[in-house]
Amino acid sequence: MEINQYSEDSLTLEFEDKISPEINQLIVNLEQWIKDQEIDGLIETVISFTNLLIYFDPMKTSREEIIKKLDQVDFDALRRKDLPSQIFEIPVCYGGKYGPDLDLFEENGLSPQEVIDLHADKEYLVYMLGFMPGFVYLGGLDERIFKDRLNNPRTNIPAGSVGIGGKQTGMYPFDSPGGWNLLGRTPIRLYDTRRGEDTILYGPGDKIVFKSITEERYEEILQEVEEGTYQVPVREGNA
Repeated sequence: MEINQYSEDSLTLEFEDKISPEINQLIVNLEQWIKDQEIDGLIETVISFTNLLIYFDPMKTSREEIIKKLDQVDFDALRRKDLPSQIFEIPVCYGGKYGPDLDLFEENGLSPQEVIDLHADKEYLVYMLGFMPGFVYLGGLDERIFKDRLNNPRTNIPAGSVGIGGKQTGMYPFDSPGGWNLLGRTPIRLYDTRRGEDTILYGPGDKIVFKSITEERYEEILQEVEEGTYQVPVREGNA
């Protein structure tokens, strides 16, 4: 781990320059360890693919104090520690008006149904959230459906859209410009303040499974979401 300071109120802990489940597990466990220390002046921690960003109040603590605390970390133990996680089942209506880019995968030698079969019912690791609140970057995509971003990004992608950008898959929580290849759309609200502390359901270290649904079921779930009666299926798991 390398420690760098790019602003007076933050530290960046930088790990190996590669994306891997092992590094994700270490960073998520380290973040929890730091939170458990209840450091006075700690404001926020933010996970990315290979970094952990620590924001602190310089009036209450210092770079030196935080580094002194980090010297107590047993990294070998954190690497071995199981990572408790939640596995969320996200319903997705693939194709049609919800997934207008399925036909593009003919360039990969795949039919739309083959793309759906390769994308759905797999566990994807949440590496990080970014770009906008609730936008999730997922690892574990089958290499047969890797797809470069569109040459001409769309000016508006509907909230709930599920897409592929390069070697990753992810979801758009809000209407937004974007260049990912769209496979389908989920009727659930990925960012919903009505859920209180669970405004964003998932976080780094969790997993997501996409479940293919019909357009009829999409409309039913959409109505349940509006009424506040729909519950996203979730189960416990370990990395």
